[in-house]
Amino acid sequence: MLELTEDYEKSLLKLKFIDLFAGIGGFHLALSSFGAKCVFASEWDKHAQEVYENNFRIKPAGDITKISAEDIPKHDILCGGFPCQAFSISGKQRGFEDTRGTLFFDIARILEAHQPKIAFLENVANFAKHDNGNTLNIVLESLSNLGYKVFYNVLNASNFGLPQARERIYIVCFKKDLNISTFQFPEKDGKQSTLKDHLISDQEIKSDFYIERDDIQFSDKFKNQLFEQTYYKPIRIGTVNKGGQGERIYDINGHAITLSAYGGGIGAKTGLYSVNGKIRKLLPQECSRIMGFPPNFKIANSNSQAYKQFGNSVAVNVVQSILKRIVDTKCLNLKEEPILAQ
Repeated sequence: MLELTEDYEKSLLKLKFIDLFAGIGGFHLALSSFGAKCVFASEWDKHAQEVYENNFRIKPAGDITKISAEDIPKHDILCGGFPCQAFSISGKQRGFEDTRGTLFFDIARILEAHQPKIAFLENVANFAKHDNGNTLNIVLESLSNLGYKVFYNVLNASNFGLPQARERIYIVCFKKDLNISTFQFPEKDGKQSTLKDHLISDQEIKSDFYIERDDIQFSDKFKNQLFEQTYYKPIRIGTVNKGGQGERIYDINGHAITLSAYGGGIGAKTGLYSVNGKIRKLLPQECSRIMGFPPNFKIANSNSQAYKQFGNSVAVNVVQSILKRIVDTKCLNLKEEPILAQ
C-alpha cells in the first residue's frame, strides 16, 4: 500500500462507502486507508467472503442481483470491480435499459436508488474495446443519464509502486451537482520497485513450489547475462515445454506479469520466475505483496483460492492514488459541510 500523509489518512473520515463485487477487499483497503467507513459489502463467492470477513469483520452479502436497493444503507461512495460480461443488446443506444441482464445493471439500479456523490469502478483494460467500444459507450451513457459526470482511464500498476504489469480501466463518476468539469488521473505514484524486492527468502519456501524439468530453455541473451540491470516491466528470459501461456519464465529484476484468476500451464496464474538459479511460481504471499495488500492481511488457507482471489482483485496502490486525486478536487467540502449519508 502507498504511504499516505496525515491529511490524506483522515480526508474521507466522514464518508461511508459500499463495496460491490467486493472480492477479498482491495477497494475496502484503499478507502479505509483514507478514513472512510464501509457500511455494506456484497460478494457471491463463499471463499472470498470468508477472507473478507476475517480481515474486516464484515461478512459480505451474497448475490447482488437478489438484493434490493432498499436493503442497502445510504452511502457517499459506491465502489466495485464489476465483472465484464456480454451486453446482449449493446449498440441500441438505450443506456440504462441496455444494461439489463448484466451485472453492471445492478450498479446502475443502486445508483439510481441512492444517488451517492461518487461511484468508483474498475474493470479489465479490454473492457474499453469490448464489442467495438459499444459496451463502454452504454456504460458511460447509463452513468450520465443517472446524473453523473464520468471520467475514465487505463492505468498500469507498474507505475504505482507495484512490480506487476497490470493494466485496468478505472471509471470515476461525480454527481453532476458537484460541478466537477475536469478530472486528471495520476500517471504514476509511489517508489518503483522490482519483483526481487518483494520475494520471500528461499529458506521459507517449500520444495513443491520449484519446477524441475528437462524442457526448460533460456534465451541466448539471458545466457550471456544481459539482464543484470533493473527493468520496470516483465522481462521474458526462457520457456518450459512449448512456451505457451503459463510456460514462460521471467527475470526477477523486472516486473511480474499480470496475476490471473484463471489460465493453464505449469506457471498458471502467476507466471514462472528464475530465483537464485531455480524456477518457480510466485507464492500467494508474494502475490499479496505485488497487489499492494499490507503484511498483516490474512490470506486464504488454500493456495488455489488465494491465487484466484488475488488474480481477481484490484491493485490497492492504484486505487489509493486515484482517491488522492478525488480528495484533491475538494468536491465534498468535508471540512465545511456534514455528509448527508446516515
